[in-house]
Amino acid sequence: MFEVQGKKVLVTGSTQGLGREIATMFAKKGAEVWIHGSHQEKTERVAEEIGSGVKSVWADLSEDGCAEKMYGVTKDVDILVLNASVQYRAHWCDITKEEFETQMRVNLLSSLLLIQRYAPFMQRQHWGRIITVGSVQQFVPHRDMAIYAASKAGLDNLVKNLAKQFGPDGVTVNNVLPGAMATPRNAKAIEDKAYLVQVLKGIPLGRMGRADEMNGICLLLASEEGAYMTGATISVDGGMSL
Repeated sequence: MFEVQGKKVLVTGSTQGLGREIATMFAKKGAEVWIHGSHQEKTERVAEEIGSGVKSVWADLSEDGCAEKMYGVTKDVDILVLNASVQYRAHWCDITKEEFETQMRVNLLSSLLLIQRYAPFMQRQHWGRIITVGSVQQFVPHRDMAIYAASKAGLDNLVKNLAKQFGPDGVTVNNVLPGAMATPRNAKAIEDKAYLVQVLKGIPLGRMGRADEMNGICLLLASEEGAYMTGATISVDGGMSL
């Protein structure tokens, strides 16, 4: 069960945190894994650390041509995991045009561009998996991350739209929403003990999630056991969105 042996997988934003754990899981399950980052040296180093056979591709997802650049290196894949994102904290009245554009380009526009480039092969072979990594913030937006939350809500809507169109071709598209996870992105916030106490009060399970706790749902959605799931929004948040 839950076999992905021999499948070709690309995981964006996979040099640390959730993306690295997801990529590592696929590699251990026998998939041909491509990891992605924005810096060549770090991306190559992480690929070596994950294991032999893991390949690397680097591109800045805020720049024009990012999808074409990545496809030129990886070629077609069977499973596309869109995990990369940018998150800026700012009060709503202090958000800059540059911060808005970068978050929307990386979190939403690049997802569309990558799907446009990689999905046609999946449609032609009548098998494919697209998994986007959203955020619990589409349900409970953080007051200082209004644009990040908006970009993730837009991503969820895009998933539902494309799932209906790709279904007849045997390609599933699903969105997985992590909650408050103990990853490098949240390390600084976790150090603030008073803030952490407030966060945990909003999580029924009473703890932050581990980075590897996203692996199970991604494996399910990528395997034949998840073949009848598409257009789904699945929270992995300890109940934070309740």
